[in-house]
Amino acid sequence: MRRIALLFTFLIVAGNFLYGQNSSGHQKKTSSFFPIAVWFQNPSNAAAYKALGINMYVGVNLDQEKLDQLKKINMKVIAPMNKFGLEHVSDSIIYAWMQTDEPDNAQARKGSKGFEPCIDPAVIIKNYEEIKKRDPSRPVYLNLGMGVSNTGWHGRGECAGRYDMYKISNNGYLKGCDIASFDIYPVNTTDKVFKDKLWYVPKGIDSLKVWSANTKPVWCWIECTRIGEDCRRKPTVSEVKSEVWMALIHGANGFGYFCHTFTPTYTEAGLFKDPGMMEAIREINKQVTALAPELNSPGTPGYATAVSSNPSVPVDIMTKNYRGADYIFSVAMRDGSTTVEFNVKSGKKAEVIGENRSIKIRRGKFSDEFAPFGVHLYKIK
Repeated sequence: MRRIALLFTFLIVAGNFLYGQNSSGHQKKTSSFFPIAVWFQNPSNAAAYKALGINMYVGVNLDQEKLDQLKKINMKVIAPMNKFGLEHVSDSIIYAWMQTDEPDNAQARKGSKGFEPCIDPAVIIKNYEEIKKRDPSRPVYLNLGMGVSNTGWHGRGECAGRYDMYKISNNGYLKGCDIASFDIYPVNTTDKVFKDKLWYVPKGIDSLKVWSANTKPVWCWIECTRIGEDCRRKPTVSEVKSEVWMALIHGANGFGYFCHTFTPTYTEAGLFKDPGMMEAIREINKQVTALAPELNSPGTPGYATAVSSNPSVPVDIMTKNYRGADYIFSVAMRDGSTTVEFNVKSGKKAEVIGENRSIKIRRGKFSDEFAPFGVHLYKIK
């Protein structure tokens, strides 16, 4: 029995090393892996997504064929726990197990029209405990709906406004997972509350971090297609980049793309119909992956401040230090131009990452111009 126990412990430790996280889902601080996912996509397209810098599939119901397709190119997967998955529990390609999607929304009534209330958080917590009993070596992933950010959203039915149902301190949804995520699509929506307000993406990240008492990794989903027929337009390349970096600067530990389109015809891999967006996403993912060690490093609060010349366009920043270098990641949070003055505690030059330019730092200060929802990333030397 002792040999079996030691072997099981070894599998857990080895698995966590391969996943780049511990069993509660936290990224290792030195990890060079940063989760970039796609939602409910066919594994037959895994190689094409891999070429765009995607490293994670979420929502695949595993069987032998799908597992083989994902393993062939080393694509991690978050899947609902099924019999086949449990028979392959030692396979490191399985990153996490997935809970019921969007339990915080009103639930479609089976067999008839109408909706049932949102799922009781106690059910999600119980499911979590059952999954962890069957496989304690992996984190459990839970995706929540747009009510995380738009707390009064009517799609939660009678649960609308009940943000207490999320809080880990209230035995809410966040007690039923190790990794929490949510989705909100400001460009695609017709809801006037958050239409074109890209900052609702980081608003949801902030909520998840507060409600989980900063104890869990938090992810989000990014729009990149025109999703439905009632959507007037699809997001632009710059809007997608802004949503990604707004989320990261507010502390997202991973993110993914919603790639479907539903009009004029349903296309699961709708992103592949838009070469310009594909190339943009490739570049975004390349940059995020290159900066993964920095993103996974501890923050350095107090290293820098940013003051916007346009009061209606705040600029949010995140600072990091990795291997002796300081970094400032910054994004304009509104649809307007501004000039930003940065004050830093050290450094002589700010290299603007990916822009082939640098800015001199004089007396601890430097300035830069920001376009609407603009993103600038700096390495301070």
